[in-house]
Amino acid sequence: MKRARVAWNGTVIEAEPLDGGRIRLLDGTIVNEREVMWLPPVEPGTIIALGLNYADHAGELSFSAPKEPLLFFKGKNTLVGHRGQTVRPDGVNMMHYECELAVVIGRPARRVKAEQAYDYIFGYTIANDYAVRDYLENYYRPNFRVKNRDRATPLGPWIVSHEEVGDPMALRLRTYVNGAVVQEGYTGDMIFSIPYLLEYITEFMTLAPGDVILTGTPKGAVNVRPDDEVVAEIERIGRLVNYIV
Repeated sequence: MKRARVAWNGTVIEAEPLDGGRIRLLDGTIVNEREVMWLPPVEPGTIIALGLNYADHAGELSFSAPKEPLLFFKGKNTLVGHRGQTVRPDGVNMMHYECELAVVIGRPARRVKAEQAYDYIFGYTIANDYAVRDYLENYYRPNFRVKNRDRATPLGPWIVSHEEVGDPMALRLRTYVNGAVVQEGYTGDMIFSIPYLLEYITEFMTLAPGDVILTGTPKGAVNVRPDDEVVAEIERIGRLVNYIV
């Protein structure tokens, strides 16, 4: 099952992707995907992100791989849907994409054991968690300005159920800039797996249905510039398109 949210004809409505660039709206209407505005497929109460959850990405940034999950919060202001635009701030030297598998929680989760983690997951979508490296501050505020800019986290195009995805730790990730492959990795290379993360996080806080965990990105960060088209792709989920302005 794939579930999207779109704005069409003055209202927000759930939608299901079909073949041939068409989508079926919840009321049965079938429209071309270009006729709608794509919204983030979920409205999370809490967004948790992982820093440096792939050893090769930590290495390319000259950091050591973390010994325990490096977590931070993201604001809902950061989200934008499929085919949305993200602003590159004037005067910055390094802004790069980060293709990430996003986990969508399906039911209240508190003190979940790793072996039961998948019972609490509704499904998965794609995040492109842009980072502006110029704003990296210090140990106490490492990611706030880097990771919380308006519309700097495209999310979508849709959620694919856990049952349809199967093993989320065996998915290929790719990012394309203007059609060229610039990033490639595998979810199996995460330092901290999804079951481990669910047990780790819910040991001290409750996750609610719709909450989202961004699981980190592999090596391959490249600077992006206005007019670039950036596509984040994850096997068995889809392709998330975004434009830099």
